[in-house]
Amino acid sequence: MKNRIVVNFAISICWTLIGFSCGNYAREGAFMWKCSDTTDLCEKSNKPIKDTIPDGYTSHEICRLTCGEYGNLWPKPTLKTRISKILVEFHPSSIKFECDITNEKYLKHLEKIKNIFLTDVSRECGNCSKKNENEVIIRIASQHVSTDLYFGIDESYVINTKQNDKQLHVNILSKTIYGARNALETLSQLIVSSRISPRQPAEEIMLVTINSATIGDRPTYMHRGLLLDTARNYLSITTIKRQIDAMAHSKMNVLHWHATDTQSFPLKLASVPILAKYGAYSEKNVYTEDDIRDLLAYAKYRGIRIILEIDGPAHAGNGWQWGPDAYLGKLAVCVNKKPWRNYCIQPPCGQLNPTNENLYDVLGQLYGDITKLFPIGEMFHMGGDEVFIPCWNASRTILKYMERNGKGRSTDDFLWLWARYQEKATTTYINKAKNTDSDMIIWSSALTNPEIIEKYLDSNRYIIQTWVGSDDTLPIELLNLGYRLIMSTKNAWYLDHGFWGSTPYYPWRDVYRNQLPAHKGVLGGEVCMWGELVDDSNIDSRVWPRAAAAAERLWSDPDDTPAEAEPRFYQHRNRLVDRGIKAEALAPTWCVQNEGNCY
Repeated sequence: MKNRIVVNFAISICWTLIGFSCGNYAREGAFMWKCSDTTDLCEKSNKPIKDTIPDGYTSHEICRLTCGEYGNLWPKPTLKTRISKILVEFHPSSIKFECDITNEKYLKHLEKIKNIFLTDVSRECGNCSKKNENEVIIRIASQHVSTDLYFGIDESYVINTKQNDKQLHVNILSKTIYGARNALETLSQLIVSSRISPRQPAEEIMLVTINSATIGDRPTYMHRGLLLDTARNYLSITTIKRQIDAMAHSKMNVLHWHATDTQSFPLKLASVPILAKYGAYSEKNVYTEDDIRDLLAYAKYRGIRIILEIDGPAHAGNGWQWGPDAYLGKLAVCVNKKPWRNYCIQPPCGQLNPTNENLYDVLGQLYGDITKLFPIGEMFHMGGDEVFIPCWNASRTILKYMERNGKGRSTDDFLWLWARYQEKATTTYINKAKNTDSDMIIWSSALTNPEIIEKYLDSNRYIIQTWVGSDDTLPIELLNLGYRLIMSTKNAWYLDHGFWGSTPYYPWRDVYRNQLPAHKGVLGGEVCMWGELVDDSNIDSRVWPRAAAAAERLWSDPDDTPAEAEPRFYQHRNRLVDRGIKAEALAPTWCVQNEGNCY
């Protein structure tokens, strides 16, 4: 902050020298903003300006671009960050790219990333038509040319920006192409429109960025995810892609696709199309193998992996009821059975039948189709929560099987049955994946009780996704036993809460405050949007921008309070809206424009 007094004094002079004259845009009736030397907050003028060359910034967005150490960046960078206060105007058509890498696969991938960046920048400019002689030259250099995307890949980057006369040189250094992608995401946030009025003529509008910057950045956690549920309510491919876009803008890197549940089985796969025939809501409400390939590619270009979840043995009903007609016996029991409260946690009921050997043959076909679609070695989520013992206890077939194996009807006996299913299903998947190192993810449950988990689940094989409250000791106990965790803190990161039962709504500040244990076994976390009460019409506003609050927690793990983060977060919410995400409003516009006055 020591140089800001000099910089603020020089703003009008510096802008004029580089082609950004306040007088060109500060029409009578517009407000001005200044960055406070003491608070790093943008302060709005008390009344519209009348001078032709005012002292300050002509829009809130431009002020926020340079105000404070991190300006408007979200998530905040984790390494050295220096952002200039001097601005440069340019037109999107003046952006040029340079890259010395000759690898064809890398360049093809880079071309996709560049086009995404240019689309975002052009959208920021709108229909602007004013041009000048300034050029923006972006030079990208990556140490490795592979485009493979996997857990633990290096996502770090360094940006160095410097102006030389009419050329703004942006040098991006990264270990991988995904670090370069993150750098372009950051760069896009450093570009705002000079528009100060919706009625402003296009010939007066350009893009504005800073003329000098050094930014070093890398994520704190390797797993930064969002769970989407397409079983309770079908989500269109367009809607899923829009969530992927918002994730990329927030530097999240895992889409956890909870694809199936008792309500529906919408995956139409080559070897077992009958699952969708019996389980999809309609012939239109399915995801074909081409749809899955399309989503995988779309996400990959945005630095996002997709982890598929096929829930079981619980949360499996519709889609599995065809066994008897195919002479395979009951693949699932309690399907749609009533009264539902006697047989499951939530209607409709259904649990896989672990005693039917034909089940594992069908799972083998299902897993075989999945492993052909997804990258070799990708994690697979097996579900594994909320097994409702009264369902199995009501099945004569299962009880006879238990009796033949010397088991009774105690909880421990049914845990044995559950663990047997888990072992056989995992072996089936590994055999189909042809990769003995594949990591399996399961939800925390009775089977992950620290007192018994080591008896049933190998810590080298299974990653546990915990969904307990912030005061629960389960995560620490599992970490102490050597298990790796993905954490979804139920009383902060369950975004469906607040819309059903007595569950409270968690504002973005609660999402932001939620911290994970500082332990090497914590791979990261996920916010969860369970789908009972969302579909294409409202999912954007339920997820965003709250998921972005978790995104900064997982990328930066900052010491900032929500009050300190608020101005940047409000700008990021507006950025998401400008980029086509219907993110919910967080506050009156007055509070957004008058930073720090509403907290």
